[in-house]
Amino acid sequence: MTILLAGIDFGADSAVVARQLIGVTVLVNGVGGRIVETEAYDQADAASHTFGGMTLRNAAMFGPPAHAYVYRSYGIHWCLNFVCREAGHGAGVLIRAIEPTHGLDIMRARRGVDDVRLLCSGPGKLCQAIGVTHANNGMALDAPPFTLLARASEEGEVAVQAGPRIGISKAMETPWRFVLAGSRYLSKPMRAN
Repeated sequence: MTILLAGIDFGADSAVVARQLIGVTVLVNGVGGRIVETEAYDQADAASHTFGGMTLRNAAMFGPPAHAYVYRSYGIHWCLNFVCREAGHGAGVLIRAIEPTHGLDIMRARRGVDDVRLLCSGPGKLCQAIGVTHANNGMALDAPPFTLLARASEEGEVAVQAGPRIGISKAMETPWRFVLAGSRYLSKPMRAN
């Protein structure tokens, strides 16, 4: 199944989608920026919320591709994922960091920080800055409040690095973390191999 949005096939495997999302712009009500860090998750992956099957919490991950899965991490921070593959599969991409480009004053007010590098350098910070909450869970990414913009054609290919995911306790060495090489806006530097 092919589900194209912003030049990305959301019907593809999560690792493919996670890599291709680097450089795409995500906006929520016009506030956001360029995606610079993602992580892929799949139902067969022990680190995924969907590994044990569908629950009330993760039901959106089993829904249609190109929709949001929003969950609370550690009972504190909202985290934004993009569902991929076919409905019923349970795969998605965590949006870990963006380079803020739209609505900087709004993001600064929401986050209470001035340094642009600290506005969206982590999944919880990102959601606070762009205004994502559980109310966005299950929403289509091709309809308001979401807007996804393909990389500008003049950008050409972006340099993407892959490495182990962070902040998990299972399947830690799976190289499904993708970052824009050289970005100053990552949640953490890419670990050297």
